Amino acid sequence: MRHFISYFNDSVKKHWDLPAVSNYGNRTYTYAQMAEEIEKYHILFEKSGIKKGDKVALYARNSAEWCIAYFATLTYDAVTVPFLPDFLPSAVVELSTFSECKMLILDDGAATAFESNPDLYDKLEEIKDFVGVINLVGIKVLRDTSNMLANSAADIESAISSLHPGGFTPDCVNYYAEERDMDAPVEISFTSGTTSATSKGVVLPARSLSANLEFGFREVPACAGGHILAILPMAHMFGQAFDVIFPLCSGCHVYVMPGKPTPARLLGGLAAVKPFMFLTVPMVIEKIFKSKVFPVTRKYPAKLLLKIPGLRRIVLNKIRSSLLNAFGNSFTVGVIIGGAALNREVEDLLKSMRFPYVVGYGMTECGPLIAYRDKSEYVKYSCGTNAHPIEIRIDSANPRRVLGEIQVKGDAVMLDYYNNEEATKAAFTKDGWLRTGDMGVFDNKSNLFIKGRCKNMILTGSGQNIYPEEIEDKINNLPYVVESLVVGRKNAIVALVVADYDGAAKAGINEDELRKLIDSNVLALNSELAAYSKIGYTEIRREPFEKTPKQSIRRFMYS
Repeated sequence: MRHFISYFNDSVKKHWDLPAVSNYGNRTYTYAQMAEEIEKYHILFEKSGIKKGDKVALYARNSAEWCIAYFATLTYDAVTVPFLPDFLPSAVVELSTFSECKMLILDDGAATAFESNPDLYDKLEEIKDFVGVINLVGIKVLRDTSNMLANSAADIESAISSLHPGGFTPDCVNYYAEERDMDAPVEISFTSGTTSATSKGVVLPARSLSANLEFGFREVPACAGGHILAILPMAHMFGQAFDVIFPLCSGCHVYVMPGKPTPARLLGGLAAVKPFMFLTVPMVIEKIFKSKVFPVTRKYPAKLLLKIPGLRRIVLNKIRSSLLNAFGNSFTVGVIIGGAALNREVEDLLKSMRFPYVVGYGMTECGPLIAYRDKSEYVKYSCGTNAHPIEIRIDSANPRRVLGEIQVKGDAVMLDYYNNEEATKAAFTKDGWLRTGDMGVFDNKSNLFIKGRCKNMILTGSGQNIYPEEIEDKINNLPYVVESLVVGRKNAIVALVVADYDGAAKAGINEDELRKLIDSNVLALNSELAAYSKIGYTEIRREPFEKTPKQSIRRFMYS
């Protein structure tokens, strides 16, 4: 296994004049320009006293400049601590203090929040040897704690000229001058999970990021010069590994889409960028289907034609062609979906129309990939087979028939939770396997099928296990249902349902009628459920559920 930084080093040199990363509709950096910006960071780090192994926090929304700051930290051999933009500034300060960060890098939005509350800066200055705060846009100094940062930033241009009098060329790039320890920490990723209000710092070694990168090289055809449209949070490992690290180590051009990817904005971006693969979460695909596909397939004449064997394929091919065109029609890999289970009605249609997609499985603690299978072999409703070199086992007497916890082992697995011995100990079995907290089974070809979270399981008074995700999947397909959550309360199974009030109003349905309609439809599902899992009653909501950045519902808030 090679260190991922050595791959990045080679990619920058090899693809020097190619575009590397763009803010969609705005500035583009070539690999050469990205390398020169990285050099500026290195000069700033060195002159301000940042040492190898020091931790540098990054708190910003997705941007080309985020990618540059991220790689600048890693190539300097510092430890990056990226925070999701959804984190509150006060939480960023608290966690930066906890992880002993020596510098904080912000964007304009985060900088505004800090400027309006100077106490945040003051608390950062309490960190031992804290250097200061900079804005990644233009590498501007926002707070100089060390009394070295401002002068260092002002001298960057002259320092580059002095260091590279012949100009900044590929020969100036040397990110891998000496062998690096594959077990050394390179990142601390603070989770924002669905079952706890407390964030844990996942300490990832170089081997974790390297294992994920090399898996990508084995699975994805040569893609130098190909395009990526990045919409996932880059501070989250799924987007970070395969929207940032993999493409920039492969010579690709990453287009970073700012803001929330509404179906209209997203489809416009996909059509323009024409990506060879597209990473997303189920909610995004489901929104596209609800707004663009289901209105066609659920109405006549398509609804009738889809029931006629001879005509069904013609209709499906037409839908597939239209959808591929909307996605840019340049897929060699296709759509890679992760982060949560995909709605079964959506997946049924994707599979029946032979659309190029897969659903993978991972977690931050594995940097992130655990399971994946190429679209040509992908089995519906599964999440593929183990992503080599990781191993997967099911903690069950019969892993092909009886559900058990999914547990993993291998190079991609984290070192520990930062300064949290108790949580680290609880995360591993006595024989060293990482507990994922998910329940699953294998089929006879080792495809992994996830049934739900261990902590989400509802245990009935009669001792029966209910996995609410399976019931929610059915509820989410009902008319005027935006999303749902199934919980156990006292002796009843309760369906919490977020209703589509706007859609109902457009159809002439008032609020009272909407509530009765949803309640009736949800309770009608009981005919499809086992006696012990029947829904007792519904609670209709107007406000959406609180979610994590990967759009998973924060269940602990509603249980």
